[in-house]
Amino acid sequence: MPTLSKIRFIYLVALFIAAFCTFPAAALQTATQTQLAKVYEENTSIPISDYLVSEKYDGIRAIWTGSELLTRQGNPISAPEWFTAPLPDVWLDGELWTKRQNFEALSSIVRTQTPKDNRWRQVKYMVFDMPDSQRPFKERYKNYSNLITQINAEHIKPVKQQRFHSNHELSKHLQAMVENGAEGLMLHLATALHQPGRSDALLKLKPYFDDEAEVIAHLPGKGKYTDMLGALRVRNQQGIEFSVGTGFTDAERANPPPVGSIITYKYHGYTNNGVPRFASFLRIREELEDE
Repeated sequence: MPTLSKIRFIYLVALFIAAFCTFPAAALQTATQTQLAKVYEENTSIPISDYLVSEKYDGIRAIWTGSELLTRQGNPISAPEWFTAPLPDVWLDGELWTKRQNFEALSSIVRTQTPKDNRWRQVKYMVFDMPDSQRPFKERYKNYSNLITQINAEHIKPVKQQRFHSNHELSKHLQAMVENGAEGLMLHLATALHQPGRSDALLKLKPYFDDEAEVIAHLPGKGKYTDMLGALRVRNQQGIEFSVGTGFTDAERANPPPVGSIITYKYHGYTNNGVPRFASFLRIREELEDE
């Protein structure tokens, strides 16, 4: 006859199995099948004319599974019912976005667990893909454009794609976009099938590089920043430690990202020792943040 301790053990194992088996399938699929971008390098030999190019929106990545709006990590986004009601019963990939250079306000709207209608009225769902492993991106672009046009909802927009024929044309377009407040550009290989993870099928182009690092210490400020943050000491994913001392508002210096948090910083290449050159703070990483 089983002992009480064995019965308890079997019960706990059963609970664990039940919890694992009920993990949302859509969330698991989202977390493992999202397509991610590599950084575009101008000295590469890729033919620019093979790519469709769109604006890189500084928003929050949002995947519509056909029934639920999720983050890139597979966590649910608390959007109002009216926001998701027009969305179709197909998989869509896109970005929640308000306007250029407005990420902090957008993040505040989307992270609120009880959505506020008046604030969500500012948000648009910018659809840039309709994942389908059997169709190349140029066909998926036509498909999602036609679908979003048929939906005809003011807050759901198809992302426009266009072609360029040289690095010079692409650079001129990037410069014009950035001067008007855009974050950068996305390059999507027109003939590529949808595939999870990072590949040369999807590239991002910005006027600077950015990356993430863990905050390991606060360095004190001097002069007008006495008793405030002077710089963050951080460690990036390559294990390199360095300081980030610019890019902060006075409010961020008074209440800096805590030790252990992950920040996003921008930089312009590397020193001979592999340290990011001219590293500057962009923002603290939020769970809902985009790639």
